[in-house]
Amino acid sequence: MSADPQDQHGELVVVTGMTGAGRSTAAKELEDLGYYVVDNMPPSLLRDVVRLVDESRGIQQPVAVVVDVRSGSFFETLQANLALGATGRHATLVFLEATDDVLVRRQEAARRPHPLQGTGRLLDGLQRERDVLAELRSDADLVIDTSALNVHQLTDRIAEAFGTPDTRRLKVTVTSFGFKYGIPVDADFVADMRFLPNPYWIPELRDGTGRDPEVASYVMSQAGAAEFLDGYVPVLERVAEGYRREGKRFMTVAIGCTGGKHRSVAMTEEIARRLSAAGFEARPTHRDLGRE
Repeated sequence: MSADPQDQHGELVVVTGMTGAGRSTAAKELEDLGYYVVDNMPPSLLRDVVRLVDESRGIQQPVAVVVDVRSGSFFETLQANLALGATGRHATLVFLEATDDVLVRRQEAARRPHPLQGTGRLLDGLQRERDVLAELRSDADLVIDTSALNVHQLTDRIAEAFGTPDTRRLKVTVTSFGFKYGIPVDADFVADMRFLPNPYWIPELRDGTGRDPEVASYVMSQAGAAEFLDGYVPVLERVAEGYRREGKRFMTVAIGCTGGKHRSVAMTEEIARRLSAAGFEARPTHRDLGRE
C-alpha cells in the first residue's frame, strides 16, 4: 500500500475564533513549537501561502495561519479549501472562544474597540462576530474555551495538541561572558566567577581557555568552586522546573568572569554538563571566547 502523500507534509493549523479569546497567544506558542506562522491572513491566500512555504522551507515545515473576523466573506473560501484538502496537507481548524463577559473585560483592558462594533456597544460587536463565525465554529476540529484559562494554561493546551516531546522541553542555554564586554541582555540569571583565582596569572595557563582540561582542572580545584556548583545547579534545576510548568520554553544562564576566557568558560561547561545529566536540554555557549 502506498503512503498517503499528506503524511509527508508538515501539519497545517488554522487558528480562528472570537476577538480577545487568545489567538495571538496561540500563534506565539505555535511559533515557539516550530511552526511557520502567518498572522491576519486573508483565507483566500491559504493555498498560495502553503505553496510558498513548501518551496522555500520544504514540505515538512509545519505551518499555522491565523484568520479573524475582518476576513468577512472570505471564510467561505477557507472552508472550501480545507474541505477539499486543497493545500495537500493535513489541516486542523482551531476555534478559540470565551464568554461575553470575559471577552468584554479583556477588550476593555486592552482599550481596543471591537472590529465589528461600529458606533454601537462592544457587546453588539461580539454578537455580530458570533453570527459571522457560527458556521466556522461548527466545522472546527478543536474548540478551546479560554474563559477560565490564563496565558500559561492556554499555551499548555496548544502545546499538548500540537507539540512534540522535543518542542515541549525547556531549552537551557548556559553562556560564558566577560564582564568587560558587558552583561548579556537576554540573561535570566547571571553568576560572577571573579571570586575564583584567575588562571590568566598562571603563565602556563594564560594562553589556554576554560575548555582545556588543565585550565578547567585548575578552576574546579579552587576553594569555593565545588561548593558554588553544588549550591547553584540545584537552584537552576528548581527554577527550570518552574519555568517548564509555567510554559516557558527557554532559559538563559550567564556565567561571567573578567574576560570570558578561563573561569566562566570552565564553569559554563560544567553547569551545562550537570543540567544535562539531570535531564534538561542544556547547551554551553561562549559569547566572548576568542575576543582577546
